[in-house]
Amino acid sequence: MVDRVLALGVQYSIYSLELFLLAFLLRRKLSSRLAGLSVYVSLLFVVDAVIRPFVLNLYGLKHALYFYVFWLTDDLLVLGAFLLVCSFFRRACAKEEKLWRFTRLFLVFVLILVPGITLNSLWQHSSQIASQIASSFVFEFSQNLYFTCLILNTLLFLMMQQIESQDYELGLLVCGLGLQFAGPAASFALLHLTSGQDGYERLHDLIGPLCTLGMLLTWLYAISKAGKTASVYVPRRPVRALATAKVSLSDTD
Repeated sequence: MVDRVLALGVQYSIYSLELFLLAFLLRRKLSSRLAGLSVYVSLLFVVDAVIRPFVLNLYGLKHALYFYVFWLTDDLLVLGAFLLVCSFFRRACAKEEKLWRFTRLFLVFVLILVPGITLNSLWQHSSQIASQIASSFVFEFSQNLYFTCLILNTLLFLMMQQIESQDYELGLLVCGLGLQFAGPAASFALLHLTSGQDGYERLHDLIGPLCTLGMLLTWLYAISKAGKTASVYVPRRPVRALATAKVSLSDTD
């Protein structure tokens, strides 16, 4: 009973935060500057608070249609998260066009590679009927792209450290998305190691929504507080050039 009440509390807190964050973006006229974030939050709200609850209430948890709707919308959310990561990469490389050209090709390659890997893994089960293969592809593609987004988001964070990005708002947005990816991934690994014991399974069901809640809170802080003082990327080269100029000036004196 307590678990159920806690789960419902977290669930409706997520709905409220998604709607509040979207309204905040629109009211502060940030939807054009943060277009990727606005689209993703809208997608989250439509899927979480509208589509899935509607189908669940209409058909029930064990109905096949709810299964397909859940995993198809999960694919849609993960694809939206991938595109959001791409938009974060673009913003991080705003002053590095050569780096962005390479990164863009890499991201396109990854987007092509993930469905290829999924199809290749399902090729081993080609004896299954078409409907089973289709449902397996929907599930496997979601999982593969999810872990791909986790890796890409981590690479983005490391790249920002390497280029010494001073875009603090973007840094918080990336960290918030990292919560959404890393928490459930660690929980899934723990669930696998414990062979799905009942206590760990309940914990696994709760960690995902809590991470989503943490992501939304981090994003809200990023755009409301850090965004006011966020500065842009400052490249290294001018700093070194300035230091050299100071040394030359002191030598002349």
